[in-house]
Amino acid sequence: MNEILIRSLTPSVLGILVRRGADFAAAEDAVQDALVEAVRVWRDDPPRDPKGWLITVAWRRFLDATRADTARRRREDLVDEEPAPGPAPAADDTLQLYFLCAHPSLTPSSAVALTLRAVGGLTTRQIAQAYLVPEATMAQRISRAKRTVSGVRFDRPGDVATVLRVLYLVFNEGYSGDVDLAAEAIRLTRQLAAAIDHPEVAGLLALMLLHHARRAARTAPDGSLVPLAEQDRGRWDTRAIAEGVVILQAALARDRLGEFQAQAAIAALHADAPTAGETDWVQIVEWYDELAGLTDNPVVRLNRAVAVGEADGPRAGLAALAALDDSLPRHTAVAAYLHERDGDLKTAARLYVEAARKAPDLAERDHLTRQAARLNVRLSR
Repeated sequence: MNEILIRSLTPSVLGILVRRGADFAAAEDAVQDALVEAVRVWRDDPPRDPKGWLITVAWRRFLDATRADTARRRREDLVDEEPAPGPAPAADDTLQLYFLCAHPSLTPSSAVALTLRAVGGLTTRQIAQAYLVPEATMAQRISRAKRTVSGVRFDRPGDVATVLRVLYLVFNEGYSGDVDLAAEAIRLTRQLAAAIDHPEVAGLLALMLLHHARRAARTAPDGSLVPLAEQDRGRWDTRAIAEGVVILQAALARDRLGEFQAQAAIAALHADAPTAGETDWVQIVEWYDELAGLTDNPVVRLNRAVAVGEADGPRAGLAALAALDDSLPRHTAVAAYLHERDGDLKTAARLYVEAARKAPDLAERDHLTRQAARLNVRLSR
């Protein structure tokens, strides 16, 4: 049996698993595992019914993965139910664990996922949401990463870039309010900055401080979101802002620009404006241009479209938005905002409703729903 025959059967086997009730992503992983086993086994012991063999092995792999996923969920629930731990030892090796999990034998994306789960404290669901993939797919990715490192020696720690990416994602999850990990991410990044003379480490620390400084003003007493333009700037932590700006200036002076420094520069411009109306949007657009040159992240270009809309007018912002994939998270919300700025309230109200349906969390959905209701009231007058 050759590999051409094996792979020719893949679509049929995948379809059968899906019809039996398997999630497509999980079925795809199970079929891939079965194909690997077929390549290994069939050369010496070819089956009389290749298709039946693949279906049987793939279905068993799917059932095993499903049972493992159920057991993992139960373990996560048990961890949540555990009482608070006792006094911690004086030694803190958390940052070292971040480096060890970012092992060179893993791809950067797998290393980040594994570290977030094993050390960062995030659930598989939270990591999947951060990567915009189904939870089952992320569970498979993490499982593969664990299998990859299970037989290697942890004497070759990962690189700084991967660790920085993990710390940034941990901070963002904590900053969202779902899990309070922001302060821990800042603490570890401070440790890293003290141990490594690296401008991007400093850039990340500055970025965290500048964003964290606005945290108290991001929500109203009832828990609803407060957009940046409407925040009470008197509630911003000026000490954290000042520290972040000093750290950023020192990093930029080294002329080794990276994406975290560019993001921090944008955050510093927001923090520097006494009022929303005095924000230097022209310079923010310039920094987004720098950032877009450093990373191919489409979210950067989405945020740039907002900045262009503020600097050059909403129609310029809509033109920049039109060049982007409308399936991007928050694309519809940005379109609604720019249409409102352009005076097209009917379109904006419709888009706010649509964006609310796509919102990743309850607070954002409530905010977008209120925006739609506000415009509908104006339209009904």
